[in-house]
Amino acid sequence: MNKVFLIGRLTRDPELRYTGSNTAVATFSLAVNRNFTNASGEREADFINIVVWRKQAENVKNYLSQGSQVAIDGRIQTRSYDDQNGQKRYITEVVADNVEFLSSKGSSNNMNASSNAQTNSMSAEPTPYDFGPSNEPKGTDVDSNPFADFGSSIEISDDELPF
Repeated sequence: MNKVFLIGRLTRDPELRYTGSNTAVATFSLAVNRNFTNASGEREADFINIVVWRKQAENVKNYLSQGSQVAIDGRIQTRSYDDQNGQKRYITEVVADNVEFLSSKGSSNNMNASSNAQTNSMSAEPTPYDFGPSNEPKGTDVDSNPFADFGSSIEISDDELPF
């Protein structure tokens, strides 16, 4: 089985390219903190190359930048090529099947997002998306109490509850 799960921060902005068949591919490097400290008491990080394909590659390029925190689900891949001097070079990278946007570079909870994301993925700030104009009817106040017309309290018997 070849399965990888990583949570870390982008060390550089993603680079987006297109193959000859017009398939999008994005690459970036992810800094992943180790769970332990070194002899000096400092926490070290591993820097892992990530490859993302198709629509997700375009989303990564459009919404992530250096410092953004993400969770990666993918697989390890090793490939080789011959460099300009004819020497064989090997590259190990993670091919991401899923990229979850945990926080953006400027979010206020960046320092705690890594530990919180591991215990509760719902605690991370959502990534800002522009979904266009709201479908909310004009004049609707989303902060208003939808039950205000029912009086100060609502009486519900235990028989009316579905659980």
